[in-house]
Amino acid sequence: MKNNDLKDLSVAELKEKLLSETESLRKMKFAHQVSAIENPIRIKATRRQIARINTLLHQKAQQK
Repeated sequence: MKNNDLKDLSVAELKEKLLSETESLRKMKFAHQVSAIENPIRIKATRRQIARINTLLHQKAQQK
């Protein structure tokens, strides 16, 4: 999901997306510990996606 797409989401949708991305990251890390996953760069991309979502949530909280 692109950054522009994330900006259009509401706070509730961002929180839901954050939970799903965090769960996905946890599962990927576990799978990577057990055996090498096919594309380990996805871990890095997911971490960055979580950071983007957190940044947008913080910005929206500051605007209120």
